[in-house]
Amino acid sequence: MSDSITKTHDVVIVGAGFAGLYALYRMKEMGLSAIVLERGDGIGGTWHWNRYPGARCDVESLQYSYSFSDEVQQEWKWSERFASQGEILRYIHFVADKFGLRKFVELNTGVVAATYDDDDAMWTTRTADGRLLRTRYIIFATGCLSVPIEPDIPGLDRFAGNIYRTSTWPKTPVDFTGRRVAVVGTGSSGIQAVPVIALEARHLFVLQRTPNYSIPGRNSPMDQEYEADWKRNYAQRRQAALQTRSSNLFNAGTIPGREVSAEDREREFERRWEAGGLGFTYCYPDITMDPDVNKHASEFVRRKVAQKVKDPKVAASLVPTEYGIGGRRLCVDNGYYETFNRDNVTMVDLRNEPLLGMTQGGFATQRGEYEIDDLVLATGFDAFTGALNRIDVRGRAGVSLREKWADGPANYLGLTVTGFPNMFTVTGPGSPSVLSNVVISIQQHVDWITECLEFLRQHGRTTIEAKPESEEAWGRHIAGIAEGTLISKTKSWYTGTNVTGKTNRYFLYMGGTVRYLQEINQAGRESGYSGFTIG
Repeated sequence: MSDSITKTHDVVIVGAGFAGLYALYRMKEMGLSAIVLERGDGIGGTWHWNRYPGARCDVESLQYSYSFSDEVQQEWKWSERFASQGEILRYIHFVADKFGLRKFVELNTGVVAATYDDDDAMWTTRTADGRLLRTRYIIFATGCLSVPIEPDIPGLDRFAGNIYRTSTWPKTPVDFTGRRVAVVGTGSSGIQAVPVIALEARHLFVLQRTPNYSIPGRNSPMDQEYEADWKRNYAQRRQAALQTRSSNLFNAGTIPGREVSAEDREREFERRWEAGGLGFTYCYPDITMDPDVNKHASEFVRRKVAQKVKDPKVAASLVPTEYGIGGRRLCVDNGYYETFNRDNVTMVDLRNEPLLGMTQGGFATQRGEYEIDDLVLATGFDAFTGALNRIDVRGRAGVSLREKWADGPANYLGLTVTGFPNMFTVTGPGSPSVLSNVVISIQQHVDWITECLEFLRQHGRTTIEAKPESEEAWGRHIAGIAEGTLISKTKSWYTGTNVTGKTNRYFLYMGGTVRYLQEINQAGRESGYSGFTIG
């Protein structure tokens, strides 16, 4: 199709996951003409793509959900404490249908470029099929984990078997019965997939590059009384969650671990382990900052894994020793460690047995060759900036966002970028994003954007852009908070070190969601957007 202006809208939203759909809801509520462009063939964002066996959320279902509509909260019934991918996707479809959002979403519509025109303060968005859409505002709701990494495995194209990626799993079920399977990667996706695949496979090889800490999920069918109690008190519980560092009710401890005895810490770790889930690292506010408390917690998990895994050598290889718990994102599992007690499961620790590459019939390490039928890649994502970097975004005077972000994602509030007027990012770099209950953070971001556009409308203005000094100050601010934290000292996708050539920067606001919300509210209506140039 030749390039042509097909439509003009007030707002173009890129991405149809939790963020894109809520942004669409709020824009339509304002009476703005809005459209969502989604490259996939269905709505749901990460829950549309990540259909791999065992995929589920590590935040409780009753919390990992929209809070803007009590009607939705009361109507929807969750079947499990931690919802599976399929159930979360059905929930997203339910919300989209309830509010009539689907008709404003264009599927199979990838965005390849977005360019700002200085003369008329309009954005032009180019789709993969050559269409051009003109818009006053553009909202990138592209997700923190939406661009998978293509692993650098020599000879990958030589392998004659099936290759599956957890991040783009087939819609039709994959049957591994009687087959020899290798899973590469033991982050959250691998840790969730391995126990399920092991139940079917004739033999499963788990190729571990870097071990991760994982806490039992203790998943279970939804307790009806527990759900009923939540629904009776949803408003109060949501409000209580907003007072926590992560907008999540993890029953966070308030007394520092260094102020209690080692015996008391041990008992609390045991209690949290039995309860399961991400709440383990919320038992003490200094668990990721005080070296002694962190060492105790890390050693506790190592001891627990040693009790679960029969082979001491395998047990030792499964738990990190080079970094403490909380340095990387904590994983939540359902029988992951126990899987290595099965006769049909082999751990291949690539730190001691480096991977040489794929062969036609399997893979080869320094110790020999292994024959497999199927390869599963659970190798992670180009987080935070990956989705935006693959779109040719150009702001004032044709400045490229890729070039501006070559040394790291400079931004203001995790919401705006200097030189790119009327462009907003949802849970992007510079915000708490994955350190929080991301659905609640999504709502906070979209609500801020909505207030901003309403402010412009009320004052007869059309453009808003972060001042350079605001962006610079924000960068110093988030770096200052991050300095000295365990995350800043650990190589992971949190800091971009999992992507070759990516600048190691602070992609996350680590001051907690309460403080962050205060920051963005002060920078917004409370100060009359004093950190912005409004035209």
